[in-house]
Order: sequence, then C-alpha cells, then structure tokens
Amino acid sequence: MTGYEGVLFDFSGTLFRLEPDPAWFAGLAAADGRPLDDAAQRELLHRMTVPVGLPVPMAGEALRTWHARDLSTADHRGAYLHVLEHSGVAEEADRERLYGEFSNPLNWTIYPDTADVLRAVRAAGLAVGVLSNIGYDIRPAFEREGIDGLVDEFVLSFEAGHAKPDLEVFRIAAAALGLPPERVLMVGDSHEADGASRAIGCGFAQVDPLPVDRRPSGLLDAVRQAGVI
Repeated sequence: MTGYEGVLFDFSGTLFRLEPDPAWFAGLAAADGRPLDDAAQRELLHRMTVPVGLPVPMAGEALRTWHARDLSTADHRGAYLHVLEHSGVAEEADRERLYGEFSNPLNWTIYPDTADVLRAVRAAGLAVGVLSNIGYDIRPAFEREGIDGLVDEFVLSFEAGHAKPDLEVFRIAAAALGLPPERVLMVGDSHEADGASRAIGCGFAQVDPLPVDRRPSGLLDAVRQAGVI
C-alpha cells in the first residue's frame, strides 16, 4: 500500500461524462442552413468539454472570458455561448437552449465503476474529494446517483476562485481533506490540468475520458494501479 490518505477525483471525463441527447440537436442548422450532422455534433461536444486550449478563435473580451470561465457562473455562460456561436449554432435562442442542456448537472452520465471506486476508497479508510474546473454546481449529479454521501469535500473552481492547473486549487483541495499534498492522490483525465498537482507533491493517476459504454473499468484500474485500493 501507498502512503496516501486521501484521493481527489476530477469530475468531467473521470467520474462522469457529458453525453448529449441527440434530441438536443434536432432542428439545429449551421449558418449555411445545413443541419448539424453527427460529425459536427461530436466536434461541438469536444469544444464544450475540452479541458485546456482554445476550442475556437478568441481575442479581447472573449479570450478574457474564456480564461475566467471556471471562476464564475457569468463568465462560464459567456465563454460557452461564444464557443457555440463560433461552432455553427447560428440562432441565439438555440445557443441559449444548448448551453442550458450542457450546464445541467443532471444531464451528465456516470461511469460504470464510479460508485464502486468511491465506496472502495472510503472502505479503505481514505478521504474522498471531488476537484473540478466548473462554472456551476455539480452536486446534484451525485445526489441523483445516491453517492453524494461518499464524497467528503467538493472543491469547485467557481466557488474556490482558482482553477486547475493553478497550484493553489490543489492546496485548497488537500487542505479541505485535512491532508498535506504528499498524502493525496489526484485522479483525472488531463495530464496538463490534473497532472499539475504533482508540482506540490500529490500523486497523479490518469484515466482516458472515453465514452461511458467504452470504459467499464478504467477508473477502477487507475486507482488500483496507484495502490490506494
């Protein structure tokens, strides 16, 4: 066994994944009038969930808002409405509606092994935290699945005022668990965002943010390989 006493889990692509309902895109057309096909929908999902980088060209206020998107609900909304506008969603009403769907925590799908992993980590006597770059409250997703009681602390960037890979948010999250960073394992899908935790002494285990039906045990495998269960 390792010396870990707590585990921090990323949310998107780690514990849950946003998998849009095709009905969200019904009737949507690009600027040229053509319907958004499957490829366009997949690209749109990628742009709305990519953890790092610029999904569409940005400058000025749009760029400022993008960099601040996980620090306030207002900037989150503004940033992703800009992404939708520059991703072929021509009508303002459609952009508003889609943003509402993308930002609804109840629209996220849980990975098959998430609940088992959280229970196993708790059973091993470790503290459990969720550390997410997000602009809205994701707790309802855990409540719906009946697993909110398995999480000791939620550290959400828009509440903490810091976002990964800012090292301060890892310090905040480790402190929320009552642990020094070197006693904490960070589990996430982004080497750049989540893996930055290693700079302050955390361990890091990476998962692949595959579609839910293609990753039956990826989270369990990663946590086992890290030696915490």
